[in-house]
Amino acid sequence: MTKEELRAAFSKLSAEDRLDLVDELWRDLHGDPDARPLSPEQAEELERRLRDLERNPGPYPTWEEVRARFDERRQ
Repeated sequence: MTKEELRAAFSKLSAEDRLDLVDELWRDLHGDPDARPLSPEQAEELERRLRDLERNPGPYPTWEEVRARFDERRQ
């Protein structure tokens, strides 16, 4: 199946099914960090944000809390 055929099929899905598919694709890619390596600019920005977080921890939610809120909203 070509990318164009996949795009056409994807666009026919409901919004909920598209979100589920995107989530599955993201989880699949997440398991392979080399699937899409960071650009030098992205790596630099990530390092900047980590340094900022270490200096100013703040009341940020954990990833688990963010994910749980996202999952609740999707239902």
